[in-house]
Amino acid sequence: MIDAPSALRTAGVTHIVWVPDSHLGTWEAALLDAGSPTLIRATREGEVIALAAGLLLGGARPVAVVQCTGFFEAGDAFRNVVHDLKLPLTLIVGVRSATAFRAGQSWDSAAAFAEPIVAAWQIPYSWIDPATNTDSDLIAALRSVERSGRAGVILWAE
Repeated sequence: MIDAPSALRTAGVTHIVWVPDSHLGTWEAALLDAGSPTLIRATREGEVIALAAGLLLGGARPVAVVQCTGFFEAGDAFRNVVHDLKLPLTLIVGVRSATAFRAGQSWDSAAAFAEPIVAAWQIPYSWIDPATNTDSDLIAALRSVERSGRAGVILWAE
C-alpha cells in the first residue's frame, strides 16, 4: 500500500491541484492533516491544468491529479500547456476500473482508453498500482518526470 501524501512530500511536490475524485480523493484527509503539499481544489479538470501551469510558471513544483475521464475532458488545456507552452507538467491520472478491467471483470471503457490517449499526446508515462508498487516507486516516478524537464504522466491503477 502506498502512502501517496507522504511520497508526494518526499518527492518535493509543493502543491496538489485536483478535483478529488475516485480513489485519489481518499488522499484528502491525510494531505490536509499534513499541511503539505498545499491542496488546491478546482471545479473542472481543465482548470486543474491551468492552475498547475500557473504554479509552474511561479516556480512551484505542483502535481495535477485527475481521474482519467477528467483527463479526457481537459485535453485542450493539456495540449496547450504541454505542447505549446512546453511546461514540464506532472500529472497523476487515476485510471478508473483499471484493475478490474485487466482482470476481465469490468467493461468500463475508461480503462481501455486512458493509456492510448496519453500515448497519443506523445507524453512519457509510467504505471503505478497501489496494490503492488511502493512509496519508493511513486517517488522514483515523480523524480523521473522532474529530471526529464518535460511533462509526464503517472497512470494510477484504481
